[in-house]
Amino acid sequence: MLKSKHYPKMVWLSATVIVAGLTSCQQQAKSDDKKVAANADTADAKQYLSQPIISNIYTADPSAHVFEGKIYVYPSHDVEAGVAENDNGDHFDMRDYHILSMDSAGGKVTDHGVALSLKEIPWAGRQLWAPDAAFKNGTYYLYFPLKDKNDVFAIGVATSKSPAGPFKAEPKPIAGSFSIDPAVFTDDDGSTYMYFGGIWGGQLQRWKNGKYDANGSKTDLQQDDSPAINCKVAKLKTNMKEFDGEVKDAVIIDSGGKPLLGKDHNRRFFEGSWMHKYNGKYYLSYSTGDTHLLAYALGSKPTGPFVYAGTFMQPVEGWTTHHSIVEFKGKWYIFYHDTQLSGKTHLRNVKVAQLKHEPDGRIAMIDPNKK
Repeated sequence: MLKSKHYPKMVWLSATVIVAGLTSCQQQAKSDDKKVAANADTADAKQYLSQPIISNIYTADPSAHVFEGKIYVYPSHDVEAGVAENDNGDHFDMRDYHILSMDSAGGKVTDHGVALSLKEIPWAGRQLWAPDAAFKNGTYYLYFPLKDKNDVFAIGVATSKSPAGPFKAEPKPIAGSFSIDPAVFTDDDGSTYMYFGGIWGGQLQRWKNGKYDANGSKTDLQQDDSPAINCKVAKLKTNMKEFDGEVKDAVIIDSGGKPLLGKDHNRRFFEGSWMHKYNGKYYLSYSTGDTHLLAYALGSKPTGPFVYAGTFMQPVEGWTTHHSIVEFKGKWYIFYHDTQLSGKTHLRNVKVAQLKHEPDGRIAMIDPNKK
């Protein structure tokens, strides 16, 4: 989830480090739908590598998975809430989730409607941000970050027998969860892990020693010469509703084995983590936030540590991006978002493009604004 009023700087850090030895309410009102469509008609299609996969509603933060032979996308549902922009992200005041599916990447998209809404979650306060989904033992699980009635983010879980929902939320958030942007990965041995966290509006910097400090820092900017705040990782129990053990740091280090520092905004973790596995390597990818890059780090275990390996996507139109990576019918794809339809930071649209791994395991650079 994205939290700043600033627009992107075209900053590009080349992927120069190669690691050896590591073999995120109801449907939009009809009037809003018309506005989206009108914006789509006037957008300059030649500016972009890809086009929005859907244009009747605003969508963002897409988590893509292959379920039942189709690609299912679990995005945020952006709305115009009339809230002033600020660095806490209060203008991202989403109220429900729509689930999308397609038979092929870039093919016709089915909008399955509202799968879960704020009013259906017992512990809800506000702001349904970037979700993710998983499947195990005949049940589909929808994981979502949401502020509780005290305005503190936690991560909830809802279940369904269909990947398209509707989903029913558990009465309480996952015990021990906090912050935002859950991303769930199941390894080859059936073990499942959740990666989560986001600084600034995502509140991760306010969690020290496992306790929330309401008066804590609003950003990470006071920790320039200390190790950067890490993404979090927790193993899930087989019921997929509880953490199995303590929450740990998914530590990102440099090629010399040292942790990245807080001042290293071109490389340090900000939000939007994702995990995929390729040729035995664990790829932890994430957004650098205020420097608008997608970066990745490689590990030999799903819990890390992860060695920084470079960036793989140039800045999108908008403030920054939030992505997912999925393999489908032998090809890899990245789902991401920009602001082509609206030109507004908080009203985004999901896109998809092919992603390629180089022979040495690096991820090839993607230019989302390629003409």
